[in-house]
Amino acid sequence: MNIDKIWLEYQSALKRFLHSKVNNEADVDDLLQDILIKTHHNLHTINDHRNVKAWLFQVANNTIVDFYRKQGRNKQVTHDAPWLLEAEPDDSSNNASQVKRDLSECIAPFIDALPTEQAALLRTIDIDNKSQKAYAEELGISYSTLKSRVQKSRNSLKEVFDQCCHFSIDRHGNLYDYEKKQSGKN
Repeated sequence: MNIDKIWLEYQSALKRFLHSKVNNEADVDDLLQDILIKTHHNLHTINDHRNVKAWLFQVANNTIVDFYRKQGRNKQVTHDAPWLLEAEPDDSSNNASQVKRDLSECIAPFIDALPTEQAALLRTIDIDNKSQKAYAEELGISYSTLKSRVQKSRNSLKEVFDQCCHFSIDRHGNLYDYEKKQSGKN
């Protein structure tokens, strides 16, 4: 068995698996490297080559378990660790709350950067919390048409945010961190 071929075939699937279990991108990369090292050292122990995939994912699962065990021990020693543990929702919710507060300051200027009709729609629905059904009736359009316009406007707003920042999303689709993109890049 050639480790290069095996790694080429399964690396992407392993990374997706890790992302489903670990929130932090840097931790995922570290764990992926740990799995590669373990694979390199132990690949010779596999008797049946048809079981390589199952074996790799078992190595990945054990690596994740070890990672969280280590994180748990470190959390008892120090409280300023940079990762988010699911077992400690207070830490992640505090960080997520701070991220939301930071980004909420960007919403109004970003909405203002949209075309006038989209900006007015998002202000009414998402800022003023007006019911989409009520607003559709007020505008004299169908509810499904308004829903479509709201979706399109939100996608446009997301594009504005994506031009500004890199976002880190956990496996549940929740935003937990962001990093402002460098300005002046060509």
